[in-house]
Amino acid sequence: MIDDSLWNWEHVWAALPDMLAAFVKVTLLVTIVGSIIAAVLGLVIALVRRTAPQPISGIVTFLMNFVRMTPIVVQLLFVYYAIPSISGLTVGIIVFGIHYATFMAEVYRSGIDAVPKGQWEATTALSMSPGRTWIAVIIPQAVRATVPALGNYVISMFKETPFLVTIAVMDMVGAAREYGAGTFRFTEVFIVAGILFLVASYPTSLLIGRLEKRLVY
Repeated sequence: MIDDSLWNWEHVWAALPDMLAAFVKVTLLVTIVGSIIAAVLGLVIALVRRTAPQPISGIVTFLMNFVRMTPIVVQLLFVYYAIPSISGLTVGIIVFGIHYATFMAEVYRSGIDAVPKGQWEATTALSMSPGRTWIAVIIPQAVRATVPALGNYVISMFKETPFLVTIAVMDMVGAAREYGAGTFRFTEVFIVAGILFLVASYPTSLLIGRLEKRLVY
């Protein structure tokens, strides 16, 4: 018999354990590890584009633009079917990390360009090597410039994890949809999924805001 009531708490409590498990094992894992990969790889891309010889920086720029301008769903499906020996979850972490690294690279580039030329001249006058100048002067300032954008990209990545269902990875939304299909009740589970996203996104936004105040000001 189909339950036609507007809201049923029993369905909520029944679906919640699977949704929370998927939330922790997939949604949070992909977001946290993907963000770390994006932050580190984005810096590497920015440095290669700035310091490598033209053929290499040109190739890196082409690949970066290609990744930025193609949908993440296409990238997930391509890597998933091109490398069938790795798990869908690993594919998700790698693709999310690389995809957002290309955007982080542009933020790092802006941070590097924002460093006043006088600082380069001052380090030269102090006989600092180019490597030490990058590590001690330029990169720390470029990293500070990424903090506001980092928060936005983390939240965007967080909200795009439901795309993982295209490569058979059951995230929180996938678990909600599966439960709804089995009970013919979707309203409760999708509202709960939205609330969980909100509950997780808000502290992340506050944390990034505090980090931004500490590092930027």
